Amino acid sequence: MTEHTDPSMENLLKKILQKVNVTDAKSEVSQMKSTDVNVTEFVGTALIGDTIGLVIANVDRELFSKLHVEGNYRSVGILSARTGGGPQVMAADEAVKGTNTEVISVQMPRDTKGGAGHGSLILFGGDDVSDVRKAVEIALEKVPEKFGDVYNNDAGHLELQFTARASQACKIAFGAPEGQAYGLIAGAPAGIGVVMADVAVKAANVEVIDFASPSFGTSYSNEGILHITGDSGAVRQAVISAREVGKQLLGALGDAPINDFPSYI
Repeated sequence: MTEHTDPSMENLLKKILQKVNVTDAKSEVSQMKSTDVNVTEFVGTALIGDTIGLVIANVDRELFSKLHVEGNYRSVGILSARTGGGPQVMAADEAVKGTNTEVISVQMPRDTKGGAGHGSLILFGGDDVSDVRKAVEIALEKVPEKFGDVYNNDAGHLELQFTARASQACKIAFGAPEGQAYGLIAGAPAGIGVVMADVAVKAANVEVIDFASPSFGTSYSNEGILHITGDSGAVRQAVISAREVGKQLLGALGDAPINDFPSYI
């Protein structure tokens, strides 16, 4: 037997559902996904990038010696993701500023679930497990924000990052001078990144740290990536100028590129 729904009641339900969805979407920007996992090493996950946070309170000494890191730390924090090397690095950079920890390794595998870019493996080191856990928690909370200037369509992606004061993670991953402004400008396919880089350095008085491409400075990803430093305002202006050109070029290959979270730059 088929049930008949009152049209006025159906419309009311639709409005309620729409309101709930909008509210959830807004709140997710700053919230870490909560998941019940009965594993002591589990810290949490971020809402994007298949990003997981873990901590080892007392890492095995033999294992630590094989992790290809410098220093001697009792506790190790882990930020690992399938998609988005840059956002996780920038999130880790913020995390070490507010905790008594250090970023001891940044690796960006060729991944992105088959896309044009990277995944990430970032390790934090510290002597107090509570400090390390806090660093991982901060990084997880920051990941969605740092995805705010990642734009995608079926053909590729753009990534823009900016900080007025780079810290350890940016230095290890990208060669950014600590304490100075840093900007990242990436385009995929790589040719778009080359044009974005040219636009950026012409738009403002910035210093080029490096330019990475499929055979130089990436894990053979199909990206062109510019790393810049300089005056904070100039670096930000260069990043914004490149973003506008990149969105037009990538849009020529398909739909208008969209970001999953609000822009933070």
